[in-house]
Amino acid sequence: MKIRIVTILSTLLLCSLNMLAQIETNNINLKLKFAGDHLIYKNNRIELGPKAFYIDGQLSDKEVNKYPFVFNSINKAVEHLTNGTEESPMTLYIAPWVYWIDNPDDVEIRIPKQGKSVPFGLEIECEWLKFYGLTDNPQDVILASNRGQTIGAKGNFTMLNIKGNGLSTHNITLGNFCNVDLNYELNPSLNRQKRASAIVQAQLVFSDGDKVVARNTHFISRLNLAPFWGSKRTLFDGCHFECTDDALNGCAVYLNCTFDFFSSKPFYNAPLTGAVFLNCDINCFTGGTQYLAKVASSITMVDTRIKGKNVKYIGWSPNTSIEEKYYQYNLLFNQSPLFIGSKDGASTIDLTNKDLLDAYLVKFNNKTIYNTYNLLRGDDDWDPMKIKPIILQIEKSTGKNYSKLPTQLKIKSSNIRIETNKDTLILEPEFNRFGGYPYSSNDLKWYIQSKFQSSVKLESLDNGRCRIIPINTLDETKDVIIEAISPLGLEAAVKLSVAPAFIDPPKFIDKPTLHFNNDVIELSYSLDMPYDDQSLITWYRCKDAKGEEAIEIAVSRFDKPMKQYKFTSADNGWYIKASIRPKHLRCNEGQATSVISKRPINNKNIQKKPNIYIPNLENLSTLYQPEIIDGFWSVDCYKPTDTNAQNWKVNNSKNAWFVGSGVNGAAKDTGLVQNVKGARLRFQPIGDSFWNMKLSFTAVPSKTAGQGFGSATDQYLDICIKMDLHSMSGYALRIFRTPKYGNAVDFQLMKYSNGEVSPIGKAISSTCYRGQCDISVEVINNRLIARADNRNNTPNLKDNKLVHSVHLETIVDSNQFGGVSIQHTGSIHAAATLIKNIKIEWK
Repeated sequence: MKIRIVTILSTLLLCSLNMLAQIETNNINLKLKFAGDHLIYKNNRIELGPKAFYIDGQLSDKEVNKYPFVFNSINKAVEHLTNGTEESPMTLYIAPWVYWIDNPDDVEIRIPKQGKSVPFGLEIECEWLKFYGLTDNPQDVILASNRGQTIGAKGNFTMLNIKGNGLSTHNITLGNFCNVDLNYELNPSLNRQKRASAIVQAQLVFSDGDKVVARNTHFISRLNLAPFWGSKRTLFDGCHFECTDDALNGCAVYLNCTFDFFSSKPFYNAPLTGAVFLNCDINCFTGGTQYLAKVASSITMVDTRIKGKNVKYIGWSPNTSIEEKYYQYNLLFNQSPLFIGSKDGASTIDLTNKDLLDAYLVKFNNKTIYNTYNLLRGDDDWDPMKIKPIILQIEKSTGKNYSKLPTQLKIKSSNIRIETNKDTLILEPEFNRFGGYPYSSNDLKWYIQSKFQSSVKLESLDNGRCRIIPINTLDETKDVIIEAISPLGLEAAVKLSVAPAFIDPPKFIDKPTLHFNNDVIELSYSLDMPYDDQSLITWYRCKDAKGEEAIEIAVSRFDKPMKQYKFTSADNGWYIKASIRPKHLRCNEGQATSVISKRPINNKNIQKKPNIYIPNLENLSTLYQPEIIDGFWSVDCYKPTDTNAQNWKVNNSKNAWFVGSGVNGAAKDTGLVQNVKGARLRFQPIGDSFWNMKLSFTAVPSKTAGQGFGSATDQYLDICIKMDLHSMSGYALRIFRTPKYGNAVDFQLMKYSNGEVSPIGKAISSTCYRGQCDISVEVINNRLIARADNRNNTPNLKDNKLVHSVHLETIVDSNQFGGVSIQHTGSIHAAATLIKNIKIEWK
């Protein structure tokens, strides 16, 4: 911290100036007067000094240079901060104005510091720093920025990064106006339009401190709002929030706050002991379903009212499991009683008539007191709402504990899968007070619903623990829910997978043999078992009858043994090997036994349709195989050179793709899904020259709004045809996210030349990349044609620059290549795209 050193002489001069200084009334706030060495605000005198700065954006540099503790910008003031204390904080008294933390007119792109991922507008290190707006209306004092991911910044631009305990804000607005207009009613000349309509990650404040408070503060942005992300105990008192997804602080108490939700998942998650809403009002501007979190979280809502004209259902998270526990009391939705997550009722605990309500709310002498003292006191008795005396008085009057109550019960388990006659499992309770402070208690009851009691036994142990003994006598592995409840009303649950006593893998009655049957080869065998066959069968192509240079081409999935392999023209000249590991539902897979065809495959075995290839995706091998070999899929992770500006690395330590279900928008489908960033899939056909060709498939993005990818950071899907895969030359359709829209992606034709990619013609913006999106790319003679359409998920188009279906066409140079490549550079999981129904045609 820098401290302005004032010599004796300058101090004497300052005193003289202050004696002569006239008291100036602020022309925006008439209750505020500035007198050089002090302020008068609401008739109270505020002395300025090393821990009390005055900041007024209307003062000129000449004026502020007269006084050591007066500034006209936040950025200049923080250069001279002194660490505060809880009793004597470092206070910034801020007059009404708009204070740009980052210059909005600077065209330079903000980038993170070396080795970091987030660019910041201003970084501050100060203990017990207090921002105090000299107004009753937070909209009068605005700390502003207007940059976000790809819009004025590389990375998720964050306005402030503040390190230190005891941070607080009062009567101010913290706003990132990247996607929101700044309207300043006190002086419209300070208004500023948003940088872009496309919603991008535009963040506000990171904080690593404890005892963080915001009072009468507005937090304005959209995606990734970030109000004190990273802080420990945090209280928002009388604050207002505007946001879309992944926005709120998940480890905080929200008291008397208001919220405007512009999308369906304002929390990414609320971890640890989570987030608490006390006497809040929420306005939902979404339609359909309003969730609170994207993934499993801990959230409690008390005396909270939710409104939403077009909202049909309110849930905690999209895939709520019984192991998640959420608490609620006295909620209203559009003025009617609300039970959140009615479709997942076992996860919602109503606190009505439960002693646990005392942890959040105390009713005494016809008064309601929100028990922030219990929630925030930690181990150092922090009491930001100054209600400790009242709570202790109520405790004395009632003889009850209101000041040290837990808010979370968890079950600690060393395993979630146990086997009968082999394993036992000890379950241990873990109680926590809000903020993650351990609470010592053994007072709880374990129980198992009657429908699970044939699978496990429960024995009580000391210290609140229990032993789970599996007794599953059925053939199938059963999922069992073990639940715990405390007298206070806390609940917890854990789901266990309880297997019967496993037996040895079955032995062969008839050993595996291979048989040709027209255009398929069949694996025949019989196993000594009474169960359905779940054997794991893997198919390979080999150079010779000894199985040399075997390359995996197909595998069993979903407990269905793949006993037949259908030939394609790519099998000509190869020996086929099958490897089987015997398995059924009562055993683990056994050792592999392999058999190889006695002769190589020839054209007599292959059906005469080599110009059409529809791969069997359910059984397609996704094992890492980077080589380009005629007739084989090449599967790997690759980082194209046009993504070098992005901070991610190639990861071939695991399979780049998997076959299975997606998430969110792709949760109900099965297909090929990216398993790493940079997943690539290529196919080299058999033959020397190809002319016309077509690649088509159905894309099912996890993203449901039409944005397709996690962010506009060189995230795209290239669908390439007519490719020389050795040199990576040919043509492609690129689908990519841009900063222009949050509900659409761009489609553009591309040319590959020795791995370098350049656009052909103009891009078109479309909303069709959602739900089931049918895509095709083809070359007919020398015309490159791409189409994309979504027949079942048509949004209401308000922007005439957006189209719902795509048709791009251009003239290209002919080539004789026939390779196919699918390259994805986007994020995975919730930003992945599931691919199904692949069809390749050559003519």
